[in-house]
Amino acid sequence: MIKMYPLEWFDSLIINSFDTDNSSVKVSEYELENLSKTIVSESKKIKIHIKDSFFELKSKRQIRLLIRKYHSSLVFLIDMVVEIRKIEKFNSPEFFRIFDLIVSSLDDLLSFVEIRYSSFMSLDQRVSYSYFSIWKKETLEVLKNVIKKKENTEENDPELEFVVNLLAAPLQNSRKSKYTYRQILYYREIIIELEKLNYPVTESEGFSNLDLVLIRMNFNSGEYTERLVTRIGRYLEGFENLSERLEKLLYFCKKLSAINADLKLTFNPSQQNLISFLEYWFSSEIKFAEKKAAILLQEQIDASVGSEFVEQADSKLECILSGDQIGLILRATDEARIIKAKSMNYIFKSIVPYLSTPVKRNLSYQSVRSKSYSAEERDKEIAIESLEKIIRKIKTY
Repeated sequence: MIKMYPLEWFDSLIINSFDTDNSSVKVSEYELENLSKTIVSESKKIKIHIKDSFFELKSKRQIRLLIRKYHSSLVFLIDMVVEIRKIEKFNSPEFFRIFDLIVSSLDDLLSFVEIRYSSFMSLDQRVSYSYFSIWKKETLEVLKNVIKKKENTEENDPELEFVVNLLAAPLQNSRKSKYTYRQILYYREIIIELEKLNYPVTESEGFSNLDLVLIRMNFNSGEYTERLVTRIGRYLEGFENLSERLEKLLYFCKKLSAINADLKLTFNPSQQNLISFLEYWFSSEIKFAEKKAAILLQEQIDASVGSEFVEQADSKLECILSGDQIGLILRATDEARIIKAKSMNYIFKSIVPYLSTPVKRNLSYQSVRSKSYSAEERDKEIAIESLEKIIRKIKTY
């Protein structure tokens, strides 16, 4: 069964009667009076139709869909009238009376739907232009009073003023009234929280009372987020000691985890939740600090090992013999029991690291020891000549 569109009469009146292409649109006093009566009559019919439709439907899902359809259609028609009213050809007292009457009737129907069937409404439904206009004016006035309350304390709080200006800016600059009930509810709740704040709210380090409220209220303004992380970043830069900075970062994370943020409401639905962004930002800062600390620690270890190596290198004695020749002489001193030690390996380990050759700065004692067992004949001759040179030198003493 095809059912009639309940708002058809209003729809036709708004779209067809005020056709912008029709340049001869006129209205008499008689027509205005009849139109006024018809609008009132049609409005009553629509209310009865909504009630009947409500009781005909058995499913909550169907009722919810019906109510939301009525609501969105009424908001659309009100917005249409507001736009038509701006057209120059309709700029006359007679037409303004008609427009006011239509908007007033549609607003009355909208209030009827919102109040009587509020449980079936969605917070994401868009508010009408007239509703938005009244609410915007009231909200801007309340925001001014929040600043005045602070000014009366004879203290200047730039952070609070900055936040209030961020809240007011979208309302002052908005040319369209595409606000949902959820957004309006957010404004109402955050203003209540700002009014309850104890003064002063700004602190020089860490999260202020104002910050804690804004994080909990998911005030995800891009400008505020950037200002907050910049302020905390500057505070952390004051700690040159990385361990202290890391300790502060962990403290901030602990404080952040204690905040029970309400993510159902948000200042900017298109932006990331504030607490999610801050958790990611602090996590990145902690990883950076830990990595930097690890690099500095490794540099200190390398510097310590390097200085030890330089010190050891400076204490080396240069021998004109090769490593193989040195190995032969050390092996002979052990086996001839000229040098007594617990093992031959110990002799090589104790002496070789402090020796160098003209071609090799660092000798491996394991390599020198192993080569002493497979020396070439030429190395043996040079080792013997060296020892004989020592003998001849001793004889001159």
